[in-house]
Amino acid sequence: MLPDPLGVDTGKSTPPDEPAQHRMPPTQDDRASATHVPFDHFDAVGVAQLHRTLTSQSQASNGTNAKINLTPPEPNDRFGDSRSSVSTAYNEDSFDFEHVLKDAVRRRGEEGINARELGVMFQDLRVVGIGARASFQPTIGSLFNPAAILKNISAMRHPPVRNILEGFEGIVTPGEMLLVLGRPGSGCSTFLKTIANQRGEYHAVEGEVCYDSFTPKDIEQRYRGDVTYCPEDDIHFPTLTVEETLSFAIKTRTPQSRFSNTSRQQFNAHVVDVLTRIFGLRHAKGTVVGNAAVRGVSGGEKKRVSIAEALGSRSLIGTWDNSTRGLDASTALEFVRALRIATDIARVTTLVSIYQAGEQLYELFDKVCVISEGRMVYYGSAQQAKEYFIEMGYQPQNRQTTADFLVSVTDPNGRQVRPGYESTVPRTAAQMAAYFKSSRLGSINRQSIDDYRALYVNKPDRKVAYKLSAAGEHARHAPAGSAYTISVPMQVRAVMRRRVQIIKGDMTAQAVQLGAQIFQAIIMGTVFLKLPDATSAYFSRGGILFFALFFGALSSMAEIPALFAQRPIVLRHQKAAMYYPFIEALAHTVVDIPITFITQLVFTVILYLLVDLQRTAAQFFTFYLIVFTMTTTMKAFFRTIAASFKTESGAVSLAGVSVLLLSLYTGYTIPRQSVPGGLRWITYLNPLRYGFEAILVNEFHTLNGTCSTLVPQGPGYENVSLANQVCTTVGSQPGLPTVDGNAFAYLSYDYQYSDLWRNYGIICVFGVGFLAILLFMTEMNTASAFDTAVTLFKQGSKAPTLDNEANDEEKVATVDSSLRAANTTAANSVSEKPTFKMNDVFSWQHIQYVVPISGGEPRRLLDDVSGYVAPGKLTALMGESGAGKTTLLNVLAQRTGTGVIRGDRFVNGQPLPADFQAQTGYCQQMDTHIPQTTVREALLFSAKLRQPQSVSLAEKEAYVEKCLKMCGLEAHGDAIVGSLGVEHRKRTTIGVELAAKPKLLLFLDEPTSGLDSQSAWAIMTFLRELADNGQAILCTIHQPSAELFQVFDRLLLLRKGGQTVYFGDIGEKSTTMLEYFERNGAVHCDPAANPAEYMLDVIGAGATASTSVDWHDVWKRSPEASSLQTQIEEIHTQGRAHAVAHTERHSEFATSWIYQLLVLTQRGFQSYWRNPTYLMAKLVLNIAGGLLIGFTFFRTNDSLQGTQNKLFSIFMATILCVPLAQQLQAIFIDVRTIYEVRERPSRMYSWTALITSQILIEIPWNILGSSLFFLCWYWTVGYESERAGYTYLTYAIAFPLYYTTIGQAIAAMAPSAVIAALLFSTLFSFVIIFNGVLQPFAELGWWRWMYRVSPFTYLVEGLLGQAIGGQPVTCTSTELVTLVPPANTSCATYMGPFISTVGGYIVTTNDACQYCPYQTTDQFLLNNFNIEYSHHWRNLGIVLGVVVFNVVAIFALTYMFRIRTKSIFQSLKETFSKTK
Repeated sequence: MLPDPLGVDTGKSTPPDEPAQHRMPPTQDDRASATHVPFDHFDAVGVAQLHRTLTSQSQASNGTNAKINLTPPEPNDRFGDSRSSVSTAYNEDSFDFEHVLKDAVRRRGEEGINARELGVMFQDLRVVGIGARASFQPTIGSLFNPAAILKNISAMRHPPVRNILEGFEGIVTPGEMLLVLGRPGSGCSTFLKTIANQRGEYHAVEGEVCYDSFTPKDIEQRYRGDVTYCPEDDIHFPTLTVEETLSFAIKTRTPQSRFSNTSRQQFNAHVVDVLTRIFGLRHAKGTVVGNAAVRGVSGGEKKRVSIAEALGSRSLIGTWDNSTRGLDASTALEFVRALRIATDIARVTTLVSIYQAGEQLYELFDKVCVISEGRMVYYGSAQQAKEYFIEMGYQPQNRQTTADFLVSVTDPNGRQVRPGYESTVPRTAAQMAAYFKSSRLGSINRQSIDDYRALYVNKPDRKVAYKLSAAGEHARHAPAGSAYTISVPMQVRAVMRRRVQIIKGDMTAQAVQLGAQIFQAIIMGTVFLKLPDATSAYFSRGGILFFALFFGALSSMAEIPALFAQRPIVLRHQKAAMYYPFIEALAHTVVDIPITFITQLVFTVILYLLVDLQRTAAQFFTFYLIVFTMTTTMKAFFRTIAASFKTESGAVSLAGVSVLLLSLYTGYTIPRQSVPGGLRWITYLNPLRYGFEAILVNEFHTLNGTCSTLVPQGPGYENVSLANQVCTTVGSQPGLPTVDGNAFAYLSYDYQYSDLWRNYGIICVFGVGFLAILLFMTEMNTASAFDTAVTLFKQGSKAPTLDNEANDEEKVATVDSSLRAANTTAANSVSEKPTFKMNDVFSWQHIQYVVPISGGEPRRLLDDVSGYVAPGKLTALMGESGAGKTTLLNVLAQRTGTGVIRGDRFVNGQPLPADFQAQTGYCQQMDTHIPQTTVREALLFSAKLRQPQSVSLAEKEAYVEKCLKMCGLEAHGDAIVGSLGVEHRKRTTIGVELAAKPKLLLFLDEPTSGLDSQSAWAIMTFLRELADNGQAILCTIHQPSAELFQVFDRLLLLRKGGQTVYFGDIGEKSTTMLEYFERNGAVHCDPAANPAEYMLDVIGAGATASTSVDWHDVWKRSPEASSLQTQIEEIHTQGRAHAVAHTERHSEFATSWIYQLLVLTQRGFQSYWRNPTYLMAKLVLNIAGGLLIGFTFFRTNDSLQGTQNKLFSIFMATILCVPLAQQLQAIFIDVRTIYEVRERPSRMYSWTALITSQILIEIPWNILGSSLFFLCWYWTVGYESERAGYTYLTYAIAFPLYYTTIGQAIAAMAPSAVIAALLFSTLFSFVIIFNGVLQPFAELGWWRWMYRVSPFTYLVEGLLGQAIGGQPVTCTSTELVTLVPPANTSCATYMGPFISTVGGYIVTTNDACQYCPYQTTDQFLLNNFNIEYSHHWRNLGIVLGVVVFNVVAIFALTYMFRIRTKSIFQSLKETFSKTK
């Protein structure tokens, strides 16, 4: 007789197919005390239909011996348990859910399907991590500091190690749920990852961990899918539907051993149906899962999708890491209820960590593990934990939940010692851990470990049974020893189908991609429109062929961010043993081939027809085949780069360098024979080189171009025969009016038509090679980058803790107890606190707020709301999601941009002062700060700009120090804000507002959101102390715990629609508020209940709550509402009897524009200095680009090809501005976001001062970067030193000014860095195409107007004209054209008149004259590229004029897109109506 997992004995023995020794006995009476959830909790109707389905199947089975088409609900089965005690919820057709599941178990045994389940035991568990807990913020200076370099080298050779976990022991058995509690940083995530056998990111894991009779190594190699770790973020493919997500997980883990006559498709459909019904997801089956960018299912539903996916993947041990983060209490409760159902039905082993756990949620767990600073201070029954700590010597606060109490005992600042236990109670983590081990419950825990070991560890029969069960699930062709259930071909099919579904779900991206291809094909096709079959178009023809190849390759680079976005999903699936990671890469490649085929076909057809390339079917299809194959090859190349890196930034950096290398060494910008010998090997490794050679010889093979320039010709040469003339194009033959394309290709590029298919074969080899490396790297590089929590301090400061003490790797940084104690001392030093001298009362009456809805009626968000906030009082603003809490806060704080506000807002009964926003503080829910500033600097910045300029700097600094003490941040004064944990970042946000000396009141929007219970308590206690010192505070809060609720004095409660339900005092232990609700018909509030949750349930605001009472109407008719209006009128009467609340300042800002600019510029330079990643990326890109381009065109000669090479050396140098501008756009938008979100509404400074400072900060670094490029590039290419001055002035001064300002101008109108990058790339492609390099001016045709508009026209002309203008040209032997003069005529006599008119020079040989078309570079540049040396100062002036235009554009576009609140059309309409 075994106890049922739901706490009820079924009265039935174990089925014969389930040997008793294979069952897990209960270790303690834990499960009997846990609250269990009915299976129909989420979807009663759906489960009822499921019951009917199973009933009919059961009856059919009994009548006809047919098999049920349902997964065998074995003890480890994902839906049922033979000992389930679910009572018959539905009595139709005498259905018994328990009976049906047991019947299925019986027939599972009859069909020989082996079951299995898995528990876990751990003893003396110790986890060691690498890295210190605190460090110094790196700066651009510290990177080059010899002492810092040596220290970093030493740290790399001998990294500091620290204990993350120590001394853990316990067991979790199937059907049990373990709650893991601890403060952020205590080790919860590490514990869950270790139990889930994910040890890769730790230095060492010591001690014993046993999964029944298996070691962690066994689980990793053969049963990885049976143990899973679910991170706190629900990461799924956003464009897959719920059904597709679940179906895929089930498909990859479908067992081979199923009931007879049940196909894999039927199995999949049944399991999806069961999961979606039980978890209430039927209505969302066809809805995409979504993410931050794609709208999908709700947060609670997404959690349930994660659970259903884990169950569909048939894992036996599931660990869930803080999965309730960001959910309100009711949704969090839904999530854990869903886990309880899953644990009970599937008999899985479940471990969950939660930071804020309500009482109802806590009661769902069987066991609890409490962790403090990496030590296990309690492990055992959840119901006995509270009593255990009370007996230890701690006592809970009033109405404190059990989970909050358990966590509070680990926090020196949050716990309360019982009277009489002060000297005996354990206080440190080590003392508590030792106390538990010596306690009775510690002995019981060790006894359960011994019992477990005796029954399950090192038991060959259990091991064999488990192996047989696992082997029975493997597909026929899957290796028996593999962790994967299905075979590789089956995985390929499943993942390919998923890839198709992903693409179908995101057709917009495919349409954009196709649109970009069409757009570029049309633009480039019209630039090179209808190229003539003449030699004048030979150069242009090479340009368009290069572009056709290069654009497809370049567009492949855009995939890198998407590949990194999906990597966490692929790695999670790999750890769940769904499929090999390389399968995803292979499927992605295969599915992408037809898409690439279509997009490139459209691209090539448009381009081919517009340009009028060779019109033969063979050449077109060869052209298309090469472009398509090259694009596919380059996609594999960039995917390989992504697969080889752990971080996206590293992959993008290498990809950027690769693009530069690929473009340089293709053979177009510089022919292979011109590349210096030491670098020529790069051309052999460049797949684009082979593609360009193949595509060029394919085009030129049948081309016999008519000569555009025969020499000599003109006056005096009218009767010269063709035999005495020659074409100046390379490859011409004396006496022929045409030039053979094959000869041109051979002499210009050293290309031969006979190598075409050899080159195509090499491209294919590259493609296959890249694919092989891609598959290998995808499979091997399964480690993803993870963040270690390190609190960073300013260089030169005395960081309180730079030791190696234990800390978790979680993303919430913590500090050691001494630092926390220092903060606490500061926070509690009331004598240090400034006393707020406040007598002003802020009130509002009959506030209504209506916003327009596009295409519909205006929506009322606030409806007749009244209230007041008095000095020294802490007022809570509460209500369900969507009730209008934040909306009311924004309306009261004058922070709304749209809509109509009606009603009155007063200070002491007087209208609001003009600088009301400056006299109030507003702490937003998001802690928005410049991440590189220190806490002290952030507060001082606020004080400098928001306190009057007349206040001395010393006085402001002294006040900031007081604010640091008041906020408990004294020990963190020099800490970098971006590295702080959630609690201290929230304290910093409050401190920044306090530093402004808000005279009237402080608004806070959900200050406890995202915090653990102890941090939330610390913040609210701090706010309470502020209020006690005279500060008026209005604060929204979302479902606080009972103890937090007690901190407030008054409550304004709203319901949906922004209607008041209650305003008034809360009272001691909430008695005043509770008495109001109970008096008006609400049920009595249980003394143990949370009043905050109670009142929300009463008004029908809970997840499952409803009410028949109109509480808004009750409030309007209540005496409390009448009393409120009377109080407000009294406040107005008293206030109007005194002086008007005067305006502190008469300008919009507290300080002058110049002062704002100086402070902003100082902050900007400081943050740049502390952002070495950004600056080094900028400088290294310039240095690497300079060296690469410089040595590629090393010591270029003065031949025609050499002169053209110098042109391309300058052209390539200007292209570097694309990545440089995109880098600075991201920083520009980040700083602007901080201004828009927090600093603009606070009236801190003018937007023009911010823009000016942004320009001033960026320019010096860009000038430095371009100067380094110039030094690496100018003399390396071989330009003359006497001309370096102008080139430096243009390239290293004017050019950085240009790309800085144009980059910021585009960023000014872009909503995000991604959009800014797209806009800049598109605009730059126009600028670069029309500057006369890729397509010479003479050939531009209709687009010549763009040539004159493009700033790069003048930049390239100025740089090149100055650098090489006025120099002699020396033709090489291949560039000299041979002609035969008429008989008895010398070369000089024959060619003299022509040379005197046209230019060039002759070289006389024995038999013939050899003519060079150009004698000077001026002739060459003017005739071919319309470049004149004499224009260089004019060009510099034009570039500087464009810079001035760009600066004006930055301000204009910022105003139009970011500052102006009315649309242009609305402004024009108003202006027009006034003129009437």
